Amino acid sequence: MIIMKKNRFEDGLRFVLLAFCFQFSIFNFQSSMVFAQKLVVEKPSLECGRTGYQQPVTAIFDLKNKSRKKLVIESVKPDCGCTAVEYPKEVGAGDKFTIKMTYDARQLGHFQKSAAVISNATKQPVYLTMRGVVLTEMQDYTGSYPLSMGALLLDQDVLEFDDVNKGDSPIQEIHVLNNGTDRMQPRLMHLPPYLDATVKPESLEPGKSGTITVTLVSDKLRDYGLTQTQVFLAQQLGEKVSADKAIDVSVTLLPDLKQFEGVSKAIAPQLQMSTTDVDFTDFGGKDKKTVEVLLANSGKSTLQISSMQMYTGGLKVILGSRELEPGQNTTLKITGFSEELQKVKGRPRILMITNDPDHPKVTINIKVK
Repeated sequence: MIIMKKNRFEDGLRFVLLAFCFQFSIFNFQSSMVFAQKLVVEKPSLECGRTGYQQPVTAIFDLKNKSRKKLVIESVKPDCGCTAVEYPKEVGAGDKFTIKMTYDARQLGHFQKSAAVISNATKQPVYLTMRGVVLTEMQDYTGSYPLSMGALLLDQDVLEFDDVNKGDSPIQEIHVLNNGTDRMQPRLMHLPPYLDATVKPESLEPGKSGTITVTLVSDKLRDYGLTQTQVFLAQQLGEKVSADKAIDVSVTLLPDLKQFEGVSKAIAPQLQMSTTDVDFTDFGGKDKKTVEVLLANSGKSTLQISSMQMYTGGLKVILGSRELEPGQNTTLKITGFSEELQKVKGRPRILMITNDPDHPKVTINIKVK
């Protein structure tokens, strides 16, 4: 009996030690995982597509310092002298940043170049890789396809459906070119119910082009005025969406003009504006600038501004009053922010919807550099 109890004790002790070792191993594994995640690379490998001989190609990697401490990058070491790198020396806690790798393209054929990022965030280097192919002769597509989403080139990344009436089905086209080394099947993803898209041809071999036709089904729009969304261009079926593949879409649905039938212009409201063009090309060295636009009602009944929307960021508007009795006026203050306006993809504009039968839709154009 004593021997049995001793064996049971030894077995129990052995079990406890094994459990402790297992938990310690899990703890170490989780700790190393957390440590490794302090420096996060969105895409550690980028496809650069095709380029011409001695026409350098650049890959831009997006990274983030997820730690609560300052990130110090000691060095970014490329695997050969044919690749140059650009990177920040220090990055604040939680900040995003980029690292650029540029290959000089002085050798023909396929290339794969890597660089090791050495920092205080990880014990082991983080590796970045760029791939592509250098051709003897390379056609310049920058005129026809000035934009790029990876190895897929396109002619526009903003779709604007302006002055649409209920029941209309206008179309917009995006022309794309496969500048990569593999076959692609470009698709628009995350389409809302009021947009349809077709791709012809459905498959693009390297160097071939195609057309994405986007059709607006205006009957499926819910509200008059401005509707905005983003769709995402994928190179292959099932590809994950990301911000760098976003295409901005805006739709301006005109109010139902039947509401103005039978309304005599003699008793209708009439909108008067000091200007519909605002200049934000010169900020005088400041971060922001405010311009005032005077609005007045020269008609015989109440003027109502039912909607005011902005097509892009970088702007702030304050309207003194949305209703103006005959003879009354108000001020629209438009503030532009220099840095944000320089980054917008589309045309900065402000949309107003009114009950003036002559001006149911008013667009204020914002001029920037």
